[in-house]
Amino acid sequence: MDDERKSSKAGERAAEGLREATAKEEAKNESKTGHDLAKGADRFEGRSESSDGKSAEEKQKG
Repeated sequence: MDDERKSSKAGERAAEGLREATAKEEAKNESKTGHDLAKGADRFEGRSESSDGKSAEEKQKG
Protein backbone atom coordinates (compact mmCIF):
# COMPACT_ATOMS: atom_id res chain seq x y z
CA MET A 1 0.00 0.00 0.00
CA ASP A 2 2.76 2.44 0.87
CA ASP A 3 4.39 1.91 -2.52
CA GLU A 4 1.14 2.85 -4.23
CA ARG A 5 0.86 6.02 -2.18
CA LYS A 6 4.46 7.01 -2.87
CA SER A 7 3.95 6.40 -6.55
CA SER A 8 0.77 8.43 -6.52
CA LYS A 9 2.43 11.33 -4.69
CA ALA A 10 5.37 11.21 -7.11
CA GLY A 11 2.93 11.21 -10.01
CA GLU A 12 1.08 14.18 -8.58
CA ARG A 13 4.34 16.10 -8.21
CA ALA A 14 5.35 15.23 -11.77
CA ALA A 15 1.95 16.29 -13.10
CA GLU A 16 2.17 19.58 -11.22
CA GLY A 17 5.61 20.17 -12.69
CA LEU A 18 4.27 19.56 -16.19
CA ARG A 19 1.35 21.93 -15.60
CA GLU A 20 3.72 24.64 -14.41
CA ALA A 21 6.08 24.14 -17.34
CA THR A 22 3.17 24.23 -19.78
CA ALA A 23 1.79 27.43 -18.25
CA LYS A 24 5.22 29.05 -18.42
CA GLU A 25 5.68 28.04 -22.08
CA GLU A 26 2.17 29.25 -22.93
CA ALA A 27 2.81 32.62 -21.28
CA LYS A 28 6.07 32.95 -23.21
CA ASN A 29 4.33 32.21 -26.52
CA GLU A 30 1.48 34.60 -25.74
CA SER A 31 4.03 37.29 -24.93
CA LYS A 32 5.84 36.72 -28.22
CA THR A 33 2.69 36.84 -30.33
CA GLY A 34 1.12 39.72 -28.43
CA HIS A 35 -2.20 37.95 -27.89
CA ASP A 36 -3.64 35.06 -25.90
CA LEU A 37 -3.59 31.58 -27.37
CA ALA A 38 -6.93 30.05 -28.23
CA LYS A 39 -8.40 27.78 -25.56
CA GLY A 40 -10.83 24.85 -25.69
CA ALA A 41 -12.88 24.37 -28.84
CA ASP A 42 -11.27 27.37 -30.54
CA ARG A 43 -7.85 25.84 -30.05
CA PHE A 44 -9.08 22.50 -31.46
CA GLU A 45 -10.44 24.20 -34.57
CA GLY A 46 -7.26 26.24 -35.00
CA ARG A 47 -5.05 23.17 -34.74
CA SER A 48 -7.28 21.24 -37.11
CA GLU A 49 -7.24 23.96 -39.74
CA SER A 50 -3.53 24.56 -39.49
CA SER A 51 -2.69 21.04 -40.60
CA ASP A 52 -4.37 21.17 -44.00
CA GLY A 53 -6.55 24.28 -44.19
CA LYS A 54 -9.79 22.36 -43.57
CA SER A 55 -11.93 22.59 -40.46
CA ALA A 56 -12.74 19.49 -38.43
CA GLU A 57 -16.29 19.63 -39.75
CA GLU A 58 -15.08 19.65 -43.38
CA LYS A 59 -12.82 16.68 -42.67
CA GLN A 60 -15.70 14.67 -41.23
CA LYS A 61 -17.94 15.38 -44.21
CA GLY A 62 -15.24 13.90 -46.34
